[in-house]
Amino acid sequence: MSKYLVVIGGPTAVGKTELAIRLALHFDTVILSADSRQIYKELNIGVAKPTSDQLNLVPHYFISHISIKENYSAYDYQQEVHQLLPQLFERHDVVIMVGGTGFYIHAVLNGLNEIPKISEETKQAVANIYAEKGIAFLQQELREKDPTYYFKADIQNPVRLLRALEVIYETGRPFSDFLNDRLIKKPEYFVPVKLWLNTNRELLYQRINNRVLSMIESGLEKEVQDLLPYKHLKSLNTVGYKEWWHYFDGRVSLNSVIEQIQKNTRHYAKRQITWFKHQWEAKEIKLKFLHSEQNFIEVLSYIQKHLP
Repeated sequence: MSKYLVVIGGPTAVGKTELAIRLALHFDTVILSADSRQIYKELNIGVAKPTSDQLNLVPHYFISHISIKENYSAYDYQQEVHQLLPQLFERHDVVIMVGGTGFYIHAVLNGLNEIPKISEETKQAVANIYAEKGIAFLQQELREKDPTYYFKADIQNPVRLLRALEVIYETGRPFSDFLNDRLIKKPEYFVPVKLWLNTNRELLYQRINNRVLSMIESGLEKEVQDLLPYKHLKSLNTVGYKEWWHYFDGRVSLNSVIEQIQKNTRHYAKRQITWFKHQWEAKEIKLKFLHSEQNFIEVLSYIQKHLP
């Protein structure tokens, strides 16, 4: 009998977590998170990690999986997923994967070459370039050295740019060489059922703004304050955390931090939508927030069409 990996993508705050839990309960299965921020143990409120009640409803994997102090890549993620999935398929015919990190999803479904280890010297050299010349220079450098990746990548994300240039400088080869190798075999032990969730842009932005306010009420400031000794880590150069550094230096107000997080999260969601729309061949399902039951029925109906 075939095994099925139901893969649910989409932008932050669109409602992926709630739907995935309902689907997992329906199919009596588990959830694999494909979120490159929720994977860290120390990041909780700012990455909208599922609540303890939600985690107790359904077994989750790759939530609070590693420390922010550890190096972890999409290659590591897909390796671990492919070690785990065969075990899960012994007990379940359907497994749910859900998240907004398209690169993780792509790695699992299409394979990924092992990216060489980068020397500390190269990492420091690239970091110095960024500090001295800014993101515009990184973007131009990537465009010249690897146009294939440049036109696919989230070039507003400095972490992606730094990672690509580290590999290029270390190996002398385009970063895209390691992402699109014809020798890579796609996994054949499961059938993917792919979809991504979207909604009206105004509704999504409203949800994002409200979610950020809820994060503040839940204690995000204290969470970030406790992480101040680690603010130099790349894992903390992310929305919801990086906006606080000037606040703790006394240079901006709390209201300014909130507005900046809301703005950056909206931009992040917009980039995610662009990726899922143009870089991933999957069914787009537009959610209607006022009719959550209708959303569930529509998604479940689509999935069931692809199951025996």
